[in-house]
Amino acid sequence: MSIVGQGYVGVSLACAAADAGFRAIGIDVDRRRIEELRRGTLSVPGVDERLFHAGIASGRVTFTSDTGDLGQSDVILICVPTPVRDGTPNLSYVERACEEVARGLRRGQLIVLESTTYPGTTDDLVCTLLEVSGLVAGRDFLLAYSPERIDPGNAEFTLRNTPKVVGGHTGTGARMAALFYEQIVEKVVVVSSTRAAELSKLLENTFRHVNVALVNEMAILCEEMGIDVWEVLDAAATKPFGFMPFYPGPGVGGHCIPLDPAYLAWQVRRDAGRRFRILEQAQEINGQMPEYVAARIGHALNDVGKAVRGARVLVLGVAYKPDVGDIRESPAVSVMAHLRKRGADVAFHDPYVDAVQVNGAGLERTGIDAAELARSDCVAILTPHSTYDLDAILGSASLIFDARNAFGEKRDPRVVRL
Repeated sequence: MSIVGQGYVGVSLACAAADAGFRAIGIDVDRRRIEELRRGTLSVPGVDERLFHAGIASGRVTFTSDTGDLGQSDVILICVPTPVRDGTPNLSYVERACEEVARGLRRGQLIVLESTTYPGTTDDLVCTLLEVSGLVAGRDFLLAYSPERIDPGNAEFTLRNTPKVVGGHTGTGARMAALFYEQIVEKVVVVSSTRAAELSKLLENTFRHVNVALVNEMAILCEEMGIDVWEVLDAAATKPFGFMPFYPGPGVGGHCIPLDPAYLAWQVRRDAGRRFRILEQAQEINGQMPEYVAARIGHALNDVGKAVRGARVLVLGVAYKPDVGDIRESPAVSVMAHLRKRGADVAFHDPYVDAVQVNGAGLERTGIDAAELARSDCVAILTPHSTYDLDAILGSASLIFDARNAFGEKRDPRVVRL
């Protein structure tokens, strides 16, 4: 089998398939990444290290930039990026991958798209591009869609124990794709069509996007009303039914939440001719949070008699979520950009990130020793990695802005919470 695209999804699937007994070929155009993977170096954020090393140890996974052997694989998974540009889906990576697959397409192959996209992509775009080969989907080869559901850094829900949704271009395509995935994951959920499978992924992330926006707006409201939003959330979460807790923060980041709902909003505007109002409002609310958090940090400095301009702000955690090194769409980077625009001297520390670009300037990671903490006018915890020693931070910092409630119920006058 072959996996086109060696981001965190493709690498994870290649290693999981190899560990399950398949001979897996991971393909990517990034030759540097391929060389690192060949050496056994895991340079792709979000991949479970144990899974990666298990795949390598099996001896059944290889990595290459050569697409010439795609025609020899019985199963081909397409796991390439699907970015959004100016609110419009960019499927150029999917198109190029399909063109490569079509060149070697042969009868009997199973092709599965895993990239997040809008409903209709598999049946319309992917099918059309593959049928340029002269072969017909459902008759000569099988086609299916199965959205990736990997949650980087989540030790409880892994690729193996997270149910896999599968929708086929035909019933046979769905059954064969399900049979394949059953060798890798514990449970497969088959839906009636590729369109249903595509929309299920967008619904999952739209659900999170909207609920994060709700609690972010609640956090802003609570600040204006002088109410502790974290106390309110903890109280509401005691209800054993009808409530699921979400938590506020500096915004949304990563590969899914900021981008996937945009596919749905775009398609609704294109096909239904109207706005998906609740989704677009959620995008607006979450999009304003980095600027709001930067303003709150400024208020915290003002309250202790310091101006933002010229103040040294040490940001702890710039990855988009705890315990990963992925900074894609990270709201922490946006917070830093807003602080720098206000004239602050911004530094950062993140155990998983060496450097970031802020307002076009490169910033390298600084230390987090007692002296560095003490000389900072404000320490802003934006991504609370589990490796951070909160007691040590509290012992040295004169002012802390806690955007994620990292300190929990611990109260200290030096800690200002979102």
